Amino acid sequence: MKPLSGLDGAFLHLETGQTPMHVASLHLFDLPAGVSGADFHAAIQRQMRRRIHLAPVFERKLAPMPLQFANPAWVRDAAVDLDHHVQRVTLPAPGGLAEFEACAARLHAELLDRHRPLWRLTVIDGLASGQAGYYVKVHHAAVDGQAGVLLARALFDLEPKPRALPRAGPVRPEHPGMAELAAAALRHDAAQYVKLVRHLPDVVRTLAGLFTSAGAGAPRTGMGQNLAFGPHTPLNVQITGERCFAGAALPLDALKRLAAAHGAKVNDIVLALASGALRRWLAAHGGIPRRPLIAAIPVSLRAADDTEFSTQATMTLVNLHTHVADPLRRLAAIRDAAGAAKALTGRAKSVLPTDFPSIAVPWVLHGLASMYGRSGLAGAIPPIANLVISNVPGPQVPLFAAGARMRTYWPLSIPEHGLGLNLTVLSYDGTMYFGFVAARNAVPEARALAVALQAACDELVAKTRPAPPTARRAAPGPARRAEHGARR
Repeated sequence: MKPLSGLDGAFLHLETGQTPMHVASLHLFDLPAGVSGADFHAAIQRQMRRRIHLAPVFERKLAPMPLQFANPAWVRDAAVDLDHHVQRVTLPAPGGLAEFEACAARLHAELLDRHRPLWRLTVIDGLASGQAGYYVKVHHAAVDGQAGVLLARALFDLEPKPRALPRAGPVRPEHPGMAELAAAALRHDAAQYVKLVRHLPDVVRTLAGLFTSAGAGAPRTGMGQNLAFGPHTPLNVQITGERCFAGAALPLDALKRLAAAHGAKVNDIVLALASGALRRWLAAHGGIPRRPLIAAIPVSLRAADDTEFSTQATMTLVNLHTHVADPLRRLAAIRDAAGAAKALTGRAKSVLPTDFPSIAVPWVLHGLASMYGRSGLAGAIPPIANLVISNVPGPQVPLFAAGARMRTYWPLSIPEHGLGLNLTVLSYDGTMYFGFVAARNAVPEARALAVALQAACDELVAKTRPAPPTARRAAPGPARRAEHGARR
């Protein structure tokens, strides 16, 4: 039994029907000859039965505290129902890209059942390409972006032949009583209060130094440009529960060449492409605001050797300079803004908490989330940020599941009230995959954003001298395979 950390618990308590708090990934797999979607689903279900012990996420569920007075605890569940957790759906005809992305959006809008382990996997067949889709989601209370990549080690193999695994021993289910749960919560909070008091002087010194340096050096270092409200846009509204999704893909080597040509990092290029895409989208949806959009960007606090399945991240703000028309000037400004944000977060990293006391927090956070969702404030107050952009490094080798090769790896994450669009980016096997997830009342059709991203990339390539090789996907491209029915 393990009580949730303060940060993990917050993702539970902030969840509502309009704001599901899970993260996911979407894949296309090339099926071996003679293997149908139904065969692949059955093979995945058998594989999960053998691998369920490889990651605690798969077999632990929530044990709520008495009267919900503190964060729940994780306990092992001996009766994981794989008929529930590993589903199969068939796309309607013609089984193209539109149907595939609409299916992913519908699956992403559905809440996970809190009486079961907080994950679900869906095999998608009926694709015109003959491939199989694969959508897997896990609650953010159980994983962050980096932990999601760690989870891939349990789900997938490095070779077509599944690796041999030791047989798992019997699972001992945990059924803690109310007194045991309450005692665990009190022990957790007592430890957190001791830790807070012990580290308070370091926190004060660090924050004082940050504010002093930010105030003195903001015009020179670029910190000041990130600390401003964003403009009101169609993205910054009270959201509904409906979702839309679109994926894009660009060669990672081409983005690295762009970064080298401009003295930037790949993440700067990602932000510049997002900025260019937003400019195009906003031009067709009310106009480009005079003030620049601000991106909220998750920053991992995870140590390199940390393999714990939990959320260990914080958030920083970066000015996207969407008011700058020239793509090279915009990229240079974004590079400076992102560098300033990284420096600021790096200095504060040692004192940023991912755990904190939780007694009474469920009541407060869930009450605030429900009230905020009904109040309409998200569309009325100035937005601190206009959207969320996250960049997660992924595996750079081909992965396999039940003998099928994974061709795509799109990440899907969380829109929120006032933040109706989330763009999460993940690199896999030499390709950078962009996952646009939006509330449908904020972005009626996410495919327009994916098209705008490609146009922004083409523009940046054309303006770069000497121009690197085109950053277009190799035709027909992984994102178009379902649409055209092509098979590699």
